[in-house]
Amino acid sequence: MMPEREFSRRLLQTVATICGAVILLAALWETRGALMLVYVSALIAMGLSPIVQFIERGRPDHKRLLPRWVAILTIYLVIVSVVILVGLLVVPPLLAQAASLWERSPKEFDKLQTFLLHHHLMTRRITFEQAVASAPTGASASTVGNAVGTVLVALSTVAGGLFGIVTVLILSFYLLIEASSMFDFLIRFVPIDQRGAVSTVARQAVVKVSAWLRAQFVLAGTMGLCAAAGLWWLGVPYFYVIALVAAIGETVPVVGPIIGGLAAVTVALTVSPKLALMCGIYFLVLHQLEANVLVPNIMERRVGVSPVAVIIALLVGGELYGLIGAILAIPTAAILLVIVEEVASHPDVRIQRVR
Repeated sequence: MMPEREFSRRLLQTVATICGAVILLAALWETRGALMLVYVSALIAMGLSPIVQFIERGRPDHKRLLPRWVAILTIYLVIVSVVILVGLLVVPPLLAQAASLWERSPKEFDKLQTFLLHHHLMTRRITFEQAVASAPTGASASTVGNAVGTVLVALSTVAGGLFGIVTVLILSFYLLIEASSMFDFLIRFVPIDQRGAVSTVARQAVVKVSAWLRAQFVLAGTMGLCAAAGLWWLGVPYFYVIALVAAIGETVPVVGPIIGGLAAVTVALTVSPKLALMCGIYFLVLHQLEANVLVPNIMERRVGVSPVAVIIALLVGGELYGLIGAILAIPTAAILLVIVEEVASHPDVRIQRVR
């Protein structure tokens, strides 16, 4: 039998280990927002790493042509320039179409009333001004207070989002600069006989995440071209602007294609309700093809994640962490796939499977 003192020592060790694990898990849960920013920054750094290396050296075996920080800033400047250019191309036409739609609203409202009166769905005609005036205004003090609170919450959310974006950009910048030294430091905590496997997993994970980033550009280009072709054929004004919105929205699962479809329908409404209906149907079909055909197949070819894994990852990521989880689902699944493949290829694992 085990001596009483030895039993007490092991019991204390077990209790201390459990308590430490619980405290660690609680701390991780409380800081999950900050950890998510760190994880997003790490994924961005991994995805941009091959591009930075190409700008920095041209080829992996070449000498350094530019300082690393210059290569990173070059990428950042390109991204900022593209965002500004897209804003200048997209916002003015959409505002113009919204103003045109508002000007046409009384006429379209009269057409709708004529249809409803003809089918005995209305008893009398009212003016557009009367309809706007009779809409609920919520002028009570409590409603006004709720509206002010809603505006403050919205402003706080926007400010938090901007702060998160700036934090991710800055942290990604420093991760790209210090990636090599950080990896050399962390690898010291890995047993010597496992360092080769860890290095292999790290390199393959960078390749996978970079491939996912390139696949996102392929998807965005494909959806943009499909949207442009379809809207041009339907005769929608500013079809190239809507196609640009659809291409950018492709980077955001679920919500992005909806935003592109709403933009197309809104612009088509300035022409006719029939055209708006046709645009809605076209984008619905396009979204189904994108979600069930394009995304699984492109991700399988580019990233090496099977269609089943892509769909499951999107569902699980969206359920766990909403929109952010859906965006990060595929690169996370790719990283986990690399780890599983490396573990499965380990000699000890192969021996156990044979036995």
